[in-house]
Amino acid sequence: MKCILMNKNTEVLVSEYLDNLGVFSKIYEIKNIDYVPLIINKNKEDIIKVLNDWFKGRGIPLWRDKLDLLLHRLNISTPSELLDKAFGLSLSDQYWLKPYNLDICYDDINFFDNDFEYTEFMEASLSKNSKTITNDKALRTPNNTTDGMLKKAWIIENGTRYLLKGGYKNELLQPFNEVLASEICARLGFNHVEYSIDTYKDIVVSKCPCFINKDTELITCHQIRSDMKRHNDINDYEEYINVLENHGIKDARIKLENMFILDFLIMNEDRHLNNFGIIRDINTLKWIDVAPIFDNGQSLNIEYYDEEELHVSGEGRLFYEVKPFEEIITIVKNIKRIDLSKLDGIVEWFDLLLHKYQYLTNFSDSRINKLCILLNRQINRLKKLQSN
Repeated sequence: MKCILMNKNTEVLVSEYLDNLGVFSKIYEIKNIDYVPLIINKNKEDIIKVLNDWFKGRGIPLWRDKLDLLLHRLNISTPSELLDKAFGLSLSDQYWLKPYNLDICYDDINFFDNDFEYTEFMEASLSKNSKTITNDKALRTPNNTTDGMLKKAWIIENGTRYLLKGGYKNELLQPFNEVLASEICARLGFNHVEYSIDTYKDIVVSKCPCFINKDTELITCHQIRSDMKRHNDINDYEEYINVLENHGIKDARIKLENMFILDFLIMNEDRHLNNFGIIRDINTLKWIDVAPIFDNGQSLNIEYYDEEELHVSGEGRLFYEVKPFEEIITIVKNIKRIDLSKLDGIVEWFDLLLHKYQYLTNFSDSRINKLCILLNRQINRLKKLQSN
């Protein structure tokens, strides 16, 4: 299929797209090099490879939890079959595939303005039991372009697009970690995505609104890092801050520090380079701000319990380095700027939240108590660092 890769209303490039494989096979013409995805290095010759890696990366990954079951329910063989079902549209950016000879307009098809059918996909993704989807309209949704390992689904409520995410395999703590992170950020004044707990057919899920609109896009740190110039005497973290500041982003360092402060408090092990980044205006290409803090589910990982102490697994991530949380927190220039008294009572708040849904999660009282002890320990450790 000959098509045009579009960025909203801007023609980016003309290409041949093999919909049976989900890949671009040829580029006929680059229309506007400035509007190509940022990860595509404009000076490299392997643009096809990077373009395909980027495009597939916008879709459901092969490591999605219970992917085989989802594919069966969607009546498809591989996630790549979904990539162009809805013109490749997403709720994270404005890129889409326009068939070359088709007269169609972005305003008529984008998922920010236009409703989509989500019930069948939500059931296929999140429910314990679901029938096979036979309605092709159910596959024309932004759910085709959702990355990450967790089961998830975009829905619409009162005109707002919300993302529902379940836990991983039989672990149900991730949704609660998202809500805890949201509460900590709200109390400390960190810019963040607001998460809440919801249920779907007796399954606990986290729920958050889309933080992108039809004039913006999320550009991840992974994309930015691929385009960064390296200096031997500067590490990736400092280099990244320099890039953000050079693009006019205000208080970039403090906003990144806030994210790592949160990671310390909840012991988030999964701060990989695709779950933080910046927001860019897709019309002017101006970098607007650091993206609000999101995706904090892989936290408070207690490896096992006994009566005397907590046995905690995992370390944090600082770019591609895996380090103890106590080492990562040292990047914060002024830890005393955080008023930790604002977290007073949050351990009790978390305890109540976990007990409220205990009838669905079957978390034992002992486990809930240990989780609260761990959270309290991390808050006290941060207070101790402040006092040094």
